[in-house]
Amino acid sequence: MQRLLCLGAHCDDIEIGAGGTILNLAKAHPELEVKWVVFGGENPERVEEARRSAEVFLAGTSTKSDIVIHGFRDGFFPFQGELIKETFEELKASFAPDLIMTHHDDDRHQDHRLISQLTWNTWRDHMILEYEIMKYDGDLGRPNLFVPLPAEVCQDKIGSLLEVFPSQAKRQWFDEEAFWSLLRLRGIECNAPSRLAEAFFVRKILA
Repeated sequence: MQRLLCLGAHCDDIEIGAGGTILNLAKAHPELEVKWVVFGGENPERVEEARRSAEVFLAGTSTKSDIVIHGFRDGFFPFQGELIKETFEELKASFAPDLIMTHHDDDRHQDHRLISQLTWNTWRDHMILEYEIMKYDGDLGRPNLFVPLPAEVCQDKIGSLLEVFPSQAKRQWFDEEAFWSLLRLRGIECNAPSRLAEAFFVRKILA
């Protein structure tokens, strides 16, 4: 794998859903070129946080790695669908990924769900991993791909999230205990040697 595409509706989605796996890939493949795309970046404070966070998570990757933050309105993605679709088409023409990470199609947040649907609509013959994000909706499902992670990678993921996104500290679900709990749960489900894992939904595998 040489090129990874990471897609997130909001400024911390990619890190929460797949941050540990991305850190692991960066260590294993220092030549990895990553395109990191956030679609909802209308708040200047959040945009700055998102850019700093992406730089942290991509620190070990190729110098060609690129961070793109769009300014679509949070919570209104379905009503901006045509513009977002055009953004996807432009991305498709400019970057050819070997692996794509995006939101889970059954996520109950409308912004997350649209990004997932447009991912599948745009790239029909690619390997796509759908990551999960815990939240009020209670929509965690039964993922079928597990990535065991070393404890130190999980610590780096959580430490970076808490340090780089102070604007989210007031949210009940944005804390160290919550992040560790999901990593531990998925670690149990796949019998991870480290007891910790991230999990993804995979609909189609290309051999």
